[in-house]
Amino acid sequence: MKKRANKVQEEEEEETLCCCEYVNRHGERSHVAACCCDCEDLDDACDRFLKREPQKPESLSQVTEVVTDRIRVPWLWGGARKVDLSVIPPLILLPVLLHLAALHFLLGIVVLTALPGLVLWYYYITHRKKGRTLFFLSLALFSLAYMYYLFITEVLPRGDIGLVQLLVVTAGVIFTLLALVYTKREPGIVLPNQKLVHSTVTYYSPLADRDPAVNGGTQEVTMTVLNRAGSSAQSGLELKESSRKNWCPVCRVVRPPRAGHCRICGVCVLRLDHHCVWINSCVGQSNHRSFLLTLVLFLLTSLYGISLVLQSVCPRQHLLTALLYCPGVYNQYSTALCFTCAWYSSIVTVGLLHLLLVQVINVSYNVTEREARIALRDKTARSAYWGLVVDTGVYSRGFRGNWAEFMTMGDKLNPPSPAPTDLVALVGANKRKM
Repeated sequence: MKKRANKVQEEEEEETLCCCEYVNRHGERSHVAACCCDCEDLDDACDRFLKREPQKPESLSQVTEVVTDRIRVPWLWGGARKVDLSVIPPLILLPVLLHLAALHFLLGIVVLTALPGLVLWYYYITHRKKGRTLFFLSLALFSLAYMYYLFITEVLPRGDIGLVQLLVVTAGVIFTLLALVYTKREPGIVLPNQKLVHSTVTYYSPLADRDPAVNGGTQEVTMTVLNRAGSSAQSGLELKESSRKNWCPVCRVVRPPRAGHCRICGVCVLRLDHHCVWINSCVGQSNHRSFLLTLVLFLLTSLYGISLVLQSVCPRQHLLTALLYCPGVYNQYSTALCFTCAWYSSIVTVGLLHLLLVQVINVSYNVTEREARIALRDKTARSAYWGLVVDTGVYSRGFRGNWAEFMTMGDKLNPPSPAPTDLVALVGANKRKM
């Protein structure tokens, strides 16, 4: 008995991955230290290049897949974890570009002009492909952390910042991160009706493209209420599904009013506003209030931090004009770096301030960003101020009523999804009218 127990324990230890091991894309156990070995795809690509032979059409994608699969970080539980490559560029480029911009004011102009352009270009590429990326979330988190680090290491030693001011900035950073974590929990995903219990029924009829001898001539089919509604009603429902706006053919759920399907997340979200790349999540009924709170906390912290930095590096200038005119700031590299970071934070703050303004206007008119885009596309809404104000007039209850609904909409999460039988009855009623 002891030998058998020891053998079972040894097998369990062999199956458990250590902190530097991982399971590769072939399902084989590998080690982080062996990342440079066993590279058949890379060897084949290099061999074809040296022999001047044409590369295989899929060779580049295979090499990329191998590289992304082998970039791992040792982890204490479950073996080494894969690292998303989109996280790395902000960690490298942001410090390099900011330090480069601090060398001369002309370099600062070039860098601070090109950096937003590069971010917008990358956003356009990822948005067109509808792919998930951690680049923008990594850039946002690292920008906040790096600005706070420079505030502690460069601005605080100058002696112009008091303890109370430091505590206010620190509290702002902490509360912003907590609000961001809460916002990313769940946007409010549309769940199927739990009352629709699935059942498994065995039919003794073969599939059309299967041999009757396979599986003993039986076929197991998972049935729902749709299958039990009758062939005529089911066929009418299937014809109606493609034209009904509240039916999601991807998630196979009936969406409540104002819900929408996010092609990036692949789920239906209650009162979908938009997919925010900066939090790598959708903004919906569950997290819309916390999303606005995150924006407000970040903007207040950023504005207060920028004012403290400008007061420290440009004490003789007025706060409103210090960003445009600060003589002698490039005489010392430390003050130039602080001034450059203040400019970078100002650019980010202006962008998020515009986002917050749009959100406040939409809430005041009880319009989501998704509904505003659809209404402008279909020309069914009134727009003013170059499209900044969009009023569809569908859900508006007045200024106070709209904000009251927005502040209490989190209490109405996960309403039961309409049963497919309701759609069957609706199709039947339409047939009778016809």
